[in-house]
Amino acid sequence: MIKINTSEIIRFTLILVRVSFIFMMVPVFGSRMVPRRVRIGLAVLMSFLIFPLVRFDMPSEFGLMKLIPGFFSEMLIGMTIGFITELMFSGIQVAGQIAGYQMGFGIVNVIDPMTSQQVSITAQFYYLFAVLLFLATGTHRLFIQALVESFKYIPPLGARFSGYNLRKLVALAGDIFVMAVKVGAPVLAITLFTQVVLGIVARTVPQINVFIVGFPLQIGIGLIGIGLSLPLLATLLSSTFRGMEWDIFSVIRMMGQ
Repeated sequence: MIKINTSEIIRFTLILVRVSFIFMMVPVFGSRMVPRRVRIGLAVLMSFLIFPLVRFDMPSEFGLMKLIPGFFSEMLIGMTIGFITELMFSGIQVAGQIAGYQMGFGIVNVIDPMTSQQVSITAQFYYLFAVLLFLATGTHRLFIQALVESFKYIPPLGARFSGYNLRKLVALAGDIFVMAVKVGAPVLAITLFTQVVLGIVARTVPQINVFIVGFPLQIGIGLIGIGLSLPLLATLLSSTFRGMEWDIFSVIRMMGQ
């Protein structure tokens, strides 16, 4: 007869909850383009791999009233790790959205397969470029490392949530706008300069229909600006990925203290 160890089942379930919510929130892995069965399979496989490495003392009396808060705690840990990454990609999409409006692409929207929402075509381009760089630089392996390290610093049922953690997440959310300005600055600058030049031409040569001439000119110059700024964007995103690693591990350590 096979003896079922209840404490081991609970331990594996807590690990699975945290892993599942990390895979749900992290870009690429949590995309809706990835079939649900694949995501569930990855979460279960990763949980089995991590299970022998996670050891912690189970309470002597572990009833349902303690189990439910423990599940919510693991959910919050997984969502927090994925949320930090999602913030960075949201900032990149905001930059593309602003650049698209400046270029005249305000009504040129496409369906984002990641979120099933309508976004600017430039926002989608910036987002896909960031995802490709995210995979090319091996940053996706960071989350595997963060996943394993999270159990080292925050054992199941060992998370501590404080006001400082919340302030840290709010500060990271504010960095969305900083990221948007940095990523979109080249295109914003070149389109603003183009608008100034067109305004001067409209005042000095009123016979020219600036609206007809300026609309395709602004789009063309904006596209050239995007193309020329891609090497700079790649460098900026690479440094941002390294900073994101520090943010994730600092939050993990704070939640484990």
